[in-house]
Amino acid sequence: VEPIQGEAGVIIPPPGYLKAVRAICTAHNVVLILDEIQTGLGRTGRLLAEEHEGIESDITLVGKALSGGFYPVSAVLSTSEVLGVLRPGEHGSTFGGNPLACAVARTALRVLVEEGMIENSEKMGEFFLAGLRSIRSPLIKEVRGRGLMIGLELHPEAGGARRFCEALMARGLLCKDTHEDTIRFSPPLVIQRPDIEWALERIHPVFAAAGP
Repeated sequence: VEPIQGEAGVIIPPPGYLKAVRAICTAHNVVLILDEIQTGLGRTGRLLAEEHEGIESDITLVGKALSGGFYPVSAVLSTSEVLGVLRPGEHGSTFGGNPLACAVARTALRVLVEEGMIENSEKMGEFFLAGLRSIRSPLIKEVRGRGLMIGLELHPEAGGARRFCEALMARGLLCKDTHEDTIRFSPPLVIQRPDIEWALERIHPVFAAAGP
């Protein structure tokens, strides 16, 4: 389960959803696996997105940001109770435990925590969301997000998100069309208010030029 669906258009489940999933899995002795490859490591303003609901999965998958973009590395996080079902020698990996990958991951995690990037993601995400919600355009259906994982969904009559992403790229701002009608913004966790203000100065006129 993704705590927030990324490729589906930054879909945030209603409050209590993940808690209910956790309760059902516990009641029926089902292993709860959370895919935090996109949502984890500060992206939503928490180290892991599951923290927003105060739950703990049995297995959590992380990657991408785990190395800060420097080296390919991913990880499976769990307890000895769960992973203990695998006896030594039962499961192997050609590249598992790569020393450079592990060193990079440890450093990236230390930077995330010690340099306040998780807290910055929460604060800058709130500022960015407020700025996007201030855009008055009949083409915008909804702006949603947590931390710096943000989606701006368009009405069907907008003609899809791609043309807006291309217009923003021409102005120097990179974003991604997701699920046809959603513009996804995932800026780096080091972003600051002046950077977001710069971005908003380019987003506003793109919607103004698109018209009703």
